[in-house]
This record gives sequence, C-alpha cells and structure tokens, in this order.
Amino acid sequence: MDQKKKKSYLINTAAIALLYLLFFVLIQTKTINNYFVGIMIMTCIMIIMALSLNIVAGFLGQMALGHAGFMAIGAYSSAMATKAIVDAGIEMPSILLLLVALLVGGLVAGIFGILIGTPTLRLRGDYLGIVTIGFAEIIRIFFINFGPTGGAAGLKGISKLVDFNNVFFITVIVAVLIFTFGRSKHGRAIISIREDEIASESAGVPTTIYKVLGFTMAAFFAGLGGALYAHYQAFLEPSKFAFMFSIEMFVIVVLGGLGSLTGSILSAIVLTVLPEMLREFSEYRLLIYSLLLIIMMIFRPQGMLGRSEFSLTDFIDKLIMRKNRKTTSDGGEK
Repeated sequence: MDQKKKKSYLINTAAIALLYLLFFVLIQTKTINNYFVGIMIMTCIMIIMALSLNIVAGFLGQMALGHAGFMAIGAYSSAMATKAIVDAGIEMPSILLLLVALLVGGLVAGIFGILIGTPTLRLRGDYLGIVTIGFAEIIRIFFINFGPTGGAAGLKGISKLVDFNNVFFITVIVAVLIFTFGRSKHGRAIISIREDEIASESAGVPTTIYKVLGFTMAAFFAGLGGALYAHYQAFLEPSKFAFMFSIEMFVIVVLGGLGSLTGSILSAIVLTVLPEMLREFSEYRLLIYSLLLIIMMIFRPQGMLGRSEFSLTDFIDKLIMRKNRKTTSDGGEK
C-alpha cells in the first residue's frame, strides 16, 4: 500500500470516528432530541438505498425504477424471520437478532434480484424501467393480499432493534463495501458495460453475468436497507413501498450524480432532511423533488458531483497548498 492510500485511509477513518463522536455527544447531552435522531436514522437508511441503486443506475447504467420492491422484500422477510425467532421463545442478544434480520433481508432480496435480473436485463432503457416498475407493483400488491404479513393493515409486533449507533456503522460498512466493489476488477467490468457494452463484450467481458451480478448486489443492499427500516419502524405497511418511493430514490441518485457514491450520500442527506425541516409544506414534497430534478437536468445534467467522487484527502491537501501559497506570497510582499 502506497503512502497516499495510507494517508487517505487514516484521514477518512479519523473523520468517520470524529463524526460519530460528535453525534454521540450531542445525543447523550440531549442537544439533539429523539425527533432529530429519528431523522438521522432515516437518513442513514436512505443513504444505503441510494448507494445500492447507484450500482444499477450509476455503475451499470441501467434504468431501474422498482427499487422499492427489493426494499419491501428485505423488510418483510427479515421481519418475519425475527418475529418467528421471538415467538418461538429463543433468547438472543439484540445485535445478533439484527444481524440475522440483515442476513435474511439481504439474501432473500438478492435471490429475487437474480430471478428478476436474469430475464429482464436483456432489455434496455425505458423497457427495463417499465419491467422494474411492474415488478415493484406486483410485490406491493402481493403484500397487500398476503394474510401472514398482515395484508393491507400492515405487519405489527416487529422487534425494534435499530438505533443510531448500529445504523451509523452499518451505513459506513455498506458505503465502504460498495466503494471497494466499484474499484475492483468486477466493478470496473460493470462500469465498462455502461460505457460501451459492445466493446466490453468484444474484449471478453461476460456482459450478461456482470449485469446480473450488479443487479443482484443492488437488490442485496436494498434488502439490508429494508431490514433496517422494518426494525426501526417496528411496523410495515405495503403502501410505503409504492411506485413514488422508487422514484424518490431514483431522484436522489440522479441529483447526486449517476456513478458518484459521495454524490448519492450528499443528495440523500439533503432530500431526506429538507422535507422534515419543512414539514408544514409536506404536501408539496413531490413537487419540490420534480422541480429540483428539472432544474438539475437543465443546468447540471450530470448531477451535483457527476461521476466524480469527493475526496477528503484531496480537499485537505488543497487547503494546505492554498495556505502555503498565501504564506509564501505574504512573505514575498514583506
């Protein structure tokens, strides 16, 4: 590992630790009340959903508009698993029960990702978007009519296992995993398909396999997000996973920049926190999303960060260089 990478890892690790300590102190001293803690938890969950969708929409370059369906699968499957464990009287530490929920939610959603992705990824553009919309609606209608999950009335009695401490670190782990995957051999193969599928296939890249891999990974991490959502809200209703929720997630990814993970994180924070700050105007939330998307497409079609990533190390280096230049120029003037 070269010095630049070591420096980058140390700076990013220190920044994450300091950010967590700051929030921890603010929560413990009641400077941040429970309402804002809830917003922070939902922001972390939406960051995971945006990052997972960016694998398909950003890395792979495919229009997927049914991401809420995978979140619903992860939410309901994990909730049913933990309810079965609790109802059976099996005593288990809450963190271990949460790990079971995450594993079940991610794996079940990933399996559906394979089942849906294998036939549908032969389609492109609008056609793929229409198919994924149909898939998400089928999932929602299934849970509306499925008695064991409470049907339209919703699923109650889910263990509340998620708090800010665990969701923060799970979000960091997911971000690191997706970031690492994007820079791995497999991630670069997926990105090459986005750039030029014919050229990738000519170079020996098995495009179908990598398309399904990207779609499955996106579904897996969406399932994790669904599991966290279920075990934070402790109640699930099918209406939450409607078509417009998929559109909200897609808007987050587009506004952040297709292919930019740090852009997705920034956009998820803004578009999750802003409606809560303007709750009295909540009926105009979708209108605001639409206007933001139109304005962004006109003035910055590549999104806030485009396909580039924000680097804290480079940002600090630029500040140091600017300070050194200023010091040198001041010395010269004297």
